[in-house]
Amino acid sequence: MKGMKMNPVVHFEMPARDNGRMSKFYAAVFGWKTQQLGPEMGNYVVVQTTETGENNFPKEPGRINGGFFGRTKEDQSPSVVIAVEDIRDAMKSVAAAGGKVLGGQKPGEPDNIPGIGLYAAFIDTEGNRVGMLQPAPMTGAR
Repeated sequence: MKGMKMNPVVHFEMPARDNGRMSKFYAAVFGWKTQQLGPEMGNYVVVQTTETGENNFPKEPGRINGGFFGRTKEDQSPSVVIAVEDIRDAMKSVAAAGGKVLGGQKPGEPDNIPGIGLYAAFIDTEGNRVGMLQPAPMTGAR
């Protein structure tokens, strides 16, 4: 795999039974800021763990933000989201390497998250749920 481009972790996600309670906990303990989204976004909570710039990306390299999602079963665990250049190619690579692509709302297709990019989840060979994101083109970036 020498010469293969490395894809960075750009986001984390953690399951919550009670988004409000979890948001209050992480705000009190770590000073994180949260924003509750509506039902059209699955009541997802956007989590800011570090200062962001005008483009909503972390100002300091190597820092990431995340989100809380509704827990649907007891064995759910935190997961990471990996940035990829082409999500459909990455989905094919996951399947070819023995993983299981979960896709988005439509099986086998990524979800379009407005202003964020294309997202799909997968299960790796060890049973871990991981996300992939093809970031939306940044407008106004220099």
